[in-house]
Amino acid sequence: MLILIFSGMLYQYIKINIFENVVQVLNSEAKRLTKESKLPSNYSISTLGHNQIFIDTYPNTRSIKAPKYTKKVSKNSSTLTLEYPFDSKVIALTTDTTFYSNIIKQILTDIIIINTTMIFLILFFAMFLSRSLLIPVKTITKNLSNLNETVLKPLDESEIPLEFRPLSKGINRLINRIETFVSYQKELFIGIAHELKTPLAVMKTKNEVTLLKPRDNEKYINTLKSNNASIDSMNKMIGSILEVGRQEGAHFENAENKEMISFVEELFKGFRVLAKAEKKDIILKQNKEILYLQIRPNLLIHILQNFVQNAVKFSPENSTILIQTRVTADEYFRIDVVDEGCGIDESRDLFAPFRRYGDKSGAGLGLFLAKGAAEAMNAEIYIRNRNDKKGAIATLRIPISEASRRLNKEKSEREEECQNE
Repeated sequence: MLILIFSGMLYQYIKINIFENVVQVLNSEAKRLTKESKLPSNYSISTLGHNQIFIDTYPNTRSIKAPKYTKKVSKNSSTLTLEYPFDSKVIALTTDTTFYSNIIKQILTDIIIINTTMIFLILFFAMFLSRSLLIPVKTITKNLSNLNETVLKPLDESEIPLEFRPLSKGINRLINRIETFVSYQKELFIGIAHELKTPLAVMKTKNEVTLLKPRDNEKYINTLKSNNASIDSMNKMIGSILEVGRQEGAHFENAENKEMISFVEELFKGFRVLAKAEKKDIILKQNKEILYLQIRPNLLIHILQNFVQNAVKFSPENSTILIQTRVTADEYFRIDVVDEGCGIDESRDLFAPFRRYGDKSGAGLGLFLAKGAAEAMNAEIYIRNRNDKKGAIATLRIPISEASRRLNKEKSEREEECQNE
């Protein structure tokens, strides 16, 4: 389309310039004739290349007030006439423009041929280029179509052109996340099967032993009580497994802009009630007045609840748990939960499913779920021992995004304006 527009403009420019030369010659000749003492009539001169100018004069019966150009085109020739008013007469200058018209037609024909050739070449090159560009796309599509839950092979970036490297890197990141999720699901299902199979096998063995021979009522009652305890334990485990499903739903929760200092303070009030019920205390330290972050509130609540519940569970009575928040130099909002418990074995993977620590009861899914929630928030989570070996520190680091930085700047400027008013 641009080629056609440009060619049309070029054609009009050439056409105007060619005929402008003829017009100027006729106009200058008419002005020259007006300076003569006697106007000529019915004669010709050769001043326009090899073409003659035919000159005639006649009375201005049509009241022509300004120079008037008239072009006449027949089948094989064309002429241009200038009617130039002077006093009460009209000087008519006529010249044959067939030669110039033929030049214009030839130029138009050449432009059409050139444009047709260019459009054909462009289409050919576009088809060739599109086919070349489709080759890596087809390769990527073929590799992706071969993927399933058992074969999750990343794309070989060395075989992909540089233009498609960002796409392949993004796909490989997605494949890695899918691979992590699939392995996490497999590990979870294996753990569920093992954790449910063991108490069921114990219950069956106890029942079989009890039924081997007649026993007094107390033996039957003890067996039933033991079975009930095992059932309660399995119910808790099933509740934790259901929590996995609820957390996966929270992964699709829309992010919200939250003022973190007041948000953590509100959560702290509930945590303090929980700690008081276990004869323990919690204190909160925050070194910033206002900080807005874009977060998924339910995921953050889940992580902090798990941190605090573990701190309360493993800390002795009359101990104090510290919740501390701060903004780090590398632009992270950091939350630490410091307890006074027995510490951890840092050589163990505490975030694996069904991994219990110490002699405390539980399904062993809390930290596993907390890590999944942190990954969904693009946050970091880890646990380490205190330097004085008198407890552990659970840490959550949430990155402060560019959007959050802009929001904090806008809020700060708005508050300054309000204070100045």
